[in-house]
Amino acid sequence: MAHRSGFINIVGNPNVGKSTLMNAFTGEKISIITHKAQTTRHRILGIVNGEDFQAVFSDTPGILRPRYKLQETMMQFVRTALVDADIILYVTDVIETFDKNKEYLLKVQQSKVPVLLIINKIDISGPEKLNELAEKRHELLPEAEIIPVSAKENFNIDHVFHRILELLPEGPAYFPEDEMSDKPERFFVSEAIREKIFLYYKEDVPYCTEVVIESFKEEETIIRIQAVILVSKESQKGILIGKKGLALKKTATQARLDLERFFGKKIFLEIFVKVEKNWRDNERYLRTLGYIE
Repeated sequence: MAHRSGFINIVGNPNVGKSTLMNAFTGEKISIITHKAQTTRHRILGIVNGEDFQAVFSDTPGILRPRYKLQETMMQFVRTALVDADIILYVTDVIETFDKNKEYLLKVQQSKVPVLLIINKIDISGPEKLNELAEKRHELLPEAEIIPVSAKENFNIDHVFHRILELLPEGPAYFPEDEMSDKPERFFVSEAIREKIFLYYKEDVPYCTEVVIESFKEEETIIRIQAVILVSKESQKGILIGKKGLALKKTATQARLDLERFFGKKIFLEIFVKVEKNWRDNERYLRTLGYIE
């Protein structure tokens, strides 16, 4: 049997479940998940290997209209994903207004590769509404194959995965079999911390933060990590730290527990907070943080 391989790029508007879908396919927590929009900022690859296939899934930021340079780079990841895909998974759900950001729908329409239109969160919808939604989505993406799923409940995920394997082109593996992502260990550390910030802090604070891993030292039984959270304002620094440092301590503790599960080792984690005004519009910082090549 011929070997199949290819890039399955997951795109769609914010909060439709792209990252949950990615993790369901890979069986690993590759992408962080919160209830807030714009949690995913990078394009993240999750690699699934079989005896005769390699499926490279690509999670992307939710589609939005950029308000600062960081968001411009996030949308560049989406545009690239629409161009270099072997298969496009366009994810919607039973809640969102499907026809917003129509320019991206037009790009998907013009794509020369197979498109699977995934309607997520069907666990919160009845069959009549689902049929109505499917008809409306078919009008906008008539060439797409529509598949309803619940990524959270793992419903119909196996069906989508097997359909992807049928659509993959023949070709050799792109990555070694023991790799689960293209991202280094430091990236997953920074994402674990950033996830806790999105979960525990309100309003605009999470969107004004970024996590930089300054030190990652792996020993036989422990990994020692020093991280810095960048913020845009002095007031945000105070919020992150909290009264007597309790808020930051909670963030660090919960991130450490996640990282110990991820790496299977004891973690010593130190987190500091630094004010760097307007870092989201600073091209030098964005390049250092991996948003610009």
